[in-house]
Amino acid sequence: MGCMAEERGWSVELSGVPETLLWNLYMRAYEARGPRPVLTDPKAVELVDRIDYPFEETFGPPGPLLAQGHALRVRTFDDAVRDFLAAHPDGTVVTLAEGLETQYWRVDNGRARWLCVELPETAAVRRALLPDDERRRTLARSALDLSWRGEVDPSRGVLITAQGLLMYLRPTEVRDLIAGCAEGFPGGALVFDAVPRWFSARTLRGELRTARGYRPPPMPWGMDAGELGKVRSAHPRISEVRELPPPRGRGLYHGALVPVLRRLPGVRNLRPTMTAIARFG
Repeated sequence: MGCMAEERGWSVELSGVPETLLWNLYMRAYEARGPRPVLTDPKAVELVDRIDYPFEETFGPPGPLLAQGHALRVRTFDDAVRDFLAAHPDGTVVTLAEGLETQYWRVDNGRARWLCVELPETAAVRRALLPDDERRRTLARSALDLSWRGEVDPSRGVLITAQGLLMYLRPTEVRDLIAGCAEGFPGGALVFDAVPRWFSARTLRGELRTARGYRPPPMPWGMDAGELGKVRSAHPRISEVRELPPPRGRGLYHGALVPVLRRLPGVRNLRPTMTAIARFG
């Protein structure tokens, strides 16, 4: 596992859950290259062009519907961070296991501090391709090792994001991580995404795979939309938990159907993912 320079670009070698950062990057870049993208992400396009990795051979050709859905989920996180920075312009954004997410280049206000908490192998890749700077740094540590909280100055506000992370953890680990964030950052918030239980079960059975045979890693934690309120039981300081609706997208499905689906109790769990925010009192 790792990242090394070659003549034709950066060679990235990852497997298991860390390899999913390349799939996420691939989806964002594909959508950003389109004629009417729902996400403007030139940094993602630049990275895909720089990295020597068989994206299409591994993941298959991107599906436009899937890529747009992924980009709209990313936009939901972006909007939450923008709202935080508007209220706390000198605050700190902590990104847990964001891989090669390029959110900083999309939403940074020029004043906030950013801390990216990554596993050592993905931290090495991120530092090589997206070197740290004065206000943004990468910490090589598991998000489950709550000692990362000591690296954060909470005095000007803290927002934590866990994008594409919690579903790969065991349920007890998810609960402990959310409780640790609530305990460590009163007045802060956590933005996270979750897959429904049926989706989690399919990954555990190995039933999901791309046209080229790539099989996503198992996702032990799933949560249906109706269970969102249970997150509050993780810690007494969790004062609010609510879903963050994605922006309206292009076409019939993302432009008209998805906004309706999330409001219908009988079918809202058919969506493959949802994004939520937990606030700490």
